[in-house]
Amino acid sequence: MRAALDALSEAARSGQGNLLALSIEAIRLRATVGEVSDALEKVFGRHRADIQKVTGVYAAAYDSAEGWDKLKAEIAAFGERHGRRPRVLIAKLGQDGHDRGAKVVATAFADLGFDVDIGPLFQTPEECARQAVENDVHAVGVSTLAAGHKTLVPAIIAELKKQGADDIVVFVGGVVPPQDYEFLQAAGVKGVFGPGTPIPASAKVVLEQVERALGA
Repeated sequence: MRAALDALSEAARSGQGNLLALSIEAIRLRATVGEVSDALEKVFGRHRADIQKVTGVYAAAYDSAEGWDKLKAEIAAFGERHGRRPRVLIAKLGQDGHDRGAKVVATAFADLGFDVDIGPLFQTPEECARQAVENDVHAVGVSTLAAGHKTLVPAIIAELKKQGADDIVVFVGGVVPPQDYEFLQAAGVKGVFGPGTPIPASAKVVLEQVERALGA
């Protein structure tokens, strides 16, 4: 298997050979997708997406100004009480490369008055926890669309605890089967938001859970 991975790296370096065929050959020899990626990364490096969020778009499209403005006022009041606005890290973990939904949530939370950080794609739980601690966030929102939630979410909770930051609230949004909600909640997740959850509803829960964590 090692020879097959080395051959893949050499083909990437020389430009000679079929990278797909060599990848398949390595996988037939029991190489993992990660090992194949690492073999290519030695030559090509790793793509880092330019992560940006915009503001004002979600708020302009929201059709219930009364509820929206009430929640904005509650978030502003949080900032007055605690000396800063609630800060949230929106994270994508593992091999889940779909980040459109995460960016929509980030934009909407920012429009409501949250301070929002967006983690890079393909973070490990350790990297995510480190970013959360370094950025001094109140909450981490894990966006999951690739069925890794039962492994990755308990891992990020454990890693936050390991790094002395178990007071950071963890919530999950995305494609999560309803039968998994109880599992995640037992692991320590404070909110699970499936497809179609209104942003103000999820933001209200996050705000309440952050307040509760600070009060504790």
